Amino acid sequence: MNTKNYFSIDANQIFRILIILIPFIYTFLGYLVNEREKYLIRLKESEEKHRTLSQSLVLFRKTFETMQLGVTITDLQGKILYTNQADAAMHGYTVEELIGKDVRLFAPPEMSNPMTAERIESFGRWRRESINKRKDGSTFPVMLMSDVVKDINSQTIGIITTCEDITTRKQFEDQIIYLAYHDTLTSLPNRYLLKDRLRQAIAMAKQHNQIVAILFLDLDHFKGINDTFGHDMGDMLLKAIADRIAKFVRAGDTVARLSTESLENTVARLGGDEFIILLTEINIEQDAAAVAQRVLDMLSEPFTIGNNEIFINASIGISLYPHDGEDIDTLLKKADIAMYHTKDMGRNSFHFYSESMNIAISERYAIESKLRKALERNEFQLFYQPYVDVSNGRIIGLESLIRWIQIDSMEEVLPNMFIPIAEETGLIVPIGEWVIRTACTQNKAWHTAGFEPMPVTVNISGIQFRRKDFVETVAQILSEVSLDPQYLELELTESTIMQKTEETVDKFKKLKAMGVRISIDDFGTGYSSLSYLKRFPLSTLKIDRTFIQDVDKDNATIAKAIIALGHSLNLKVIAEGVETKQQAAFLSEHDCDGMQGCLISAPLDANKITGLLKGK
Repeated sequence: MNTKNYFSIDANQIFRILIILIPFIYTFLGYLVNEREKYLIRLKESEEKHRTLSQSLVLFRKTFETMQLGVTITDLQGKILYTNQADAAMHGYTVEELIGKDVRLFAPPEMSNPMTAERIESFGRWRRESINKRKDGSTFPVMLMSDVVKDINSQTIGIITTCEDITTRKQFEDQIIYLAYHDTLTSLPNRYLLKDRLRQAIAMAKQHNQIVAILFLDLDHFKGINDTFGHDMGDMLLKAIADRIAKFVRAGDTVARLSTESLENTVARLGGDEFIILLTEINIEQDAAAVAQRVLDMLSEPFTIGNNEIFINASIGISLYPHDGEDIDTLLKKADIAMYHTKDMGRNSFHFYSESMNIAISERYAIESKLRKALERNEFQLFYQPYVDVSNGRIIGLESLIRWIQIDSMEEVLPNMFIPIAEETGLIVPIGEWVIRTACTQNKAWHTAGFEPMPVTVNISGIQFRRKDFVETVAQILSEVSLDPQYLELELTESTIMQKTEETVDKFKKLKAMGVRISIDDFGTGYSSLSYLKRFPLSTLKIDRTFIQDVDKDNATIAKAIIALGHSLNLKVIAEGVETKQQAAFLSEHDCDGMQGCLISAPLDANKITGLLKGK
């Protein structure tokens, strides 16, 4: 066999074979090309994923690095694997100092309980307030939120914790709480904190069979301070008073924050010019009395506010647990009642609560309730008391005096019973306007009836006079009634005109320019300065009745001096309270211009005055 011939293939055979193999070759080449393209795509996707992952890692790191919130990642043993700049700086470290350290170095010793993954997972995402420690040992409040870190097989591999410094927020919250329980002006406890401390004091006293005393303190005539010196000065005085009382009580009885273990005495401000002193360790009621007297003595010392030396007194009412009640509101109410009783008894003193006071205060509240309806029910009536020329007995004027006759009972309520209440409640303003209008209307009627024109005097409350619209109100009433202003005389007390003297002078000048007369009532009982008195455009001085009684004694000298003073200032001088011929003779002898009192006539209603004017 010729092997050479056996293996020889002619060209035609080769061609035929190639023709057969070409489809397979193309298919194989296509497969190779396709696989190469898939490889290139996969390679490109892998590169893209790697680039995206790298970018994500950079973004992740950059995000954590620029966060103001602290971020720390630890392993399951608490070793710090990562921390951002904010967290390191917050705790006073560098990042390098923290990597590899135990995370519990942030916790104060008393709060170094281990934070395990199991504990966090039991809470879910664990958010809590805590206290962290800085490198220098100082501590600060933080808000922490921890979560576990898991791998692709859901196995816990670490813990990530965010940390926020909440110092500012806690300070703000503390400030809000402080303001809610303290008076903003004096920083003393307010009514809410007082009640909380009183509640604890009662519970402690009940347990140990002790006495609790409440001293309800109200400043006397504080409104006059505001009217005279202004509200800013009044506020400064209140702060000085609060400081003095608080220091006094602390010095004598150790006042501090209350705890569950002990109770301390408390000074609180209820608002306005009212203060409470809560005494917790009282064995007998005389202990409370001694404290009250020391407080009054302490307040009697002058206060220097700016360039002014101010004197102030106070009235104190005292209630005792358990004698006067066993609940907070009852004890406060009864101390308040006792304080008002002190004011009624002359002020600048103290009184313990008694049931008789409660009856009196109930009557007072009843008067106040009825007083609010008296105007609309037309229960007020004006009486008039004439004053005469001392030389000839001729009537030269009338003083209007308000009377309150209750419709239901037809009983008369005396002015000294309802005028102070009207002033305290502000009702004196509408009542005072009614008096001016009624007096002017009646005087106009007498003029129209042909009687000789003469002035009618109206007593003006200091509260009414201090109103900004007082002069305008008087002008409006005179216009409505069509009364010549010279026949209206406004009468104010000496003490009233000496408050806010510049404002008083301004109002007096405006009234005088209108033609209205102005007189000073009860002259000699106040504290007028002659330099100021010369500045007031006055018409009349009225000598207080106390200087007319017993004119054969020392009072005669004072009465003569007032008459001489009035005439030296070109003022008319009228003596009040003239009851005897001896008094009238004295006034005539010393050239007093006019006199008023029961010797001449008691106060009469308008009809009887009309008869008097007719000579009947």
